[in-house]
Amino acid sequence: MATVPESHTVPSFSSAILPKPTTTLANASASTIYRRSLHFPQLTGLSTRSQSSSTVNRSLVLVSGSRSRLSCAGRTVFETQDSAAKVPAVTGATWKSLVLESESPVLVDFWAPWCGPCRMIHPVIDELANQYAGKLKCYKLNTDDCSSIATRYGIRSIPTVIIFKNGEKKEAIIGAVPKTTFTTSIEKFL
Repeated sequence: MATVPESHTVPSFSSAILPKPTTTLANASASTIYRRSLHFPQLTGLSTRSQSSSTVNRSLVLVSGSRSRLSCAGRTVFETQDSAAKVPAVTGATWKSLVLESESPVLVDFWAPWCGPCRMIHPVIDELANQYAGKLKCYKLNTDDCSSIATRYGIRSIPTVIIFKNGEKKEAIIGAVPKTTFTTSIEKFL
């Protein structure tokens, strides 16, 4: 299924984004400090694109719906790729019907938006959702939004992935672990 990427161009390293440098004398040598604050819309990736002009003018291109890459001086510094499956969120209102009353095993990823390791395992959870489609249901629970459920199941650190079967907690996997660790645990309950 092909998607048309939506892109927004934002000039980089221009005076529109970066204010004039300020000099502070905090110690014997002066240091130049650049302060900037950028607010981007909710998009899935970044890539670079050179624009044709008489001077070298680089721009950041924010792209949603495709594989994206950010390069600087010929080196890739950031790359993203959208996955085919988006694991749906479970909330306090849907917890009972989606997880506890499910007839098939359920994998729940307890995460938070500010957690780096949580974001690292999101692609792995997406792959598992694709791999076990029809055999296992996968959901994500934001612990900031549903702290009562996280407390009920003793979540003390994130990411934590819990496998439920017949409404009961069967196994918990804590931390950013390899995909093989998840598959070994899932295979026990299929």
